[in-house]
Amino acid sequence: MKKTLKNIYFNYLWWIWQSILVLACGFFLVLGIQILIKSYNLDNPFDFMMIFFSSNLIILISGVVGAGLCYRMLGVYRLINKKEGDKESRE
Repeated sequence: MKKTLKNIYFNYLWWIWQSILVLACGFFLVLGIQILIKSYNLDNPFDFMMIFFSSNLIILISGVVGAGLCYRMLGVYRLINKKEGDKESRE
């Protein structure tokens, strides 16, 4: 029973969860870019600087988290394919 639940989680639910997180990072990346573009229309220099740096921080964090999630997904995909390849070569 425990083995089956773990197998279901790592074969299906883990990938769905990682995909949702990557989409969320993509949303925040686009949001940060939109905020950055809108900040150039501001007249007050103080407001411009605050919004400019905050949008760059949003872009930086969402980009790094998204890249890390994609790297982890790629590593798990390679590990799964390597294990399946080992099983086929043993038979």
